Amino acid sequence: YVLRTNVTDWSPDELWRTYIQLTDAEAAFRIQKSELGIRPVWHQREDRVQAHILVCFLAYVLWKALEQWQRRAGLGQSPRTIFDELRRIQSTDIVLPAEDGRELRLRCVVRPDAAQAGLLDRLGLDLPQRLRVPSPVAKTPTV
Repeated sequence: YVLRTNVTDWSPDELWRTYIQLTDAEAAFRIQKSELGIRPVWHQREDRVQAHILVCFLAYVLWKALEQWQRRAGLGQSPRTIFDELRRIQSTDIVLPAEDGRELRLRCVVRPDAAQAGLLDRLGLDLPQRLRVPSPVAKTPTV
């Protein structure tokens, strides 16, 4: 590579590290736009702008964590492939009303197929086990 710059008081190593930081930042924005589907959104309040930035940042951090897990597990797939495979595993809560006004909540987790189970194993991830029937809890008021 040849880097052309008007900065004369930096060493070649400093220039190269700064250039790599720039390419890393550009790659982060590219991942946010292409892989995560994050798009500019107009917010009228500062707190919503800050919240939007936080959500985008957290999504990127989770994406990079998945990338690191993938690399450590020796998986050749892209994070998108892993994400698409694991997103088919669903969890839902079944809420049953009791006669005394309380609710009984049961968690149901879809059993992973062989490919998903192998992927979870390679990534070192465990799904929650089927829970025993809990005792009823007081119903939370709806607003």
